[in-house]
Amino acid sequence: MNTLFTVIVVIQVLAALTIIGLVLLQHGKGADMGAAFGSGASGSLFGATGSSNFLSKSTGVAAAVFFIATLALAFVGNHHVSQSGGVMDNLPAPAAAIPATPAASGAPAAAPANPADQSNQIPK
Repeated sequence: MNTLFTVIVVIQVLAALTIIGLVLLQHGKGADMGAAFGSGASGSLFGATGSSNFLSKSTGVAAAVFFIATLALAFVGNHHVSQSGGVMDNLPAPAAAIPATPAASGAPAAAPANPADQSNQIPK
């Protein structure tokens, strides 16, 4: 499953780079034959879209490949089923807690030196 995802990502990146290259190689609408007759005549000489050549058709094919790869990535990424309940389930179990006070370890606690300090202690 991971290999399929990687292959689709490579196809998508190559299609994107192809689209970028083909768009940069193409001339704008104003650079066609009609541009020699003025800015308003460029749309009427070859029609509203201009002449379609190999570069524009190749750009359309690359865009279709990019769109299909995007849909494939969405499909493959959406069907990834997690085996665990969440991220925290993959963590190792914590170590046993080390007692911090002697009373927690079973040893008798030392009596306070001042009897007045006994009244400040919280009863257990």
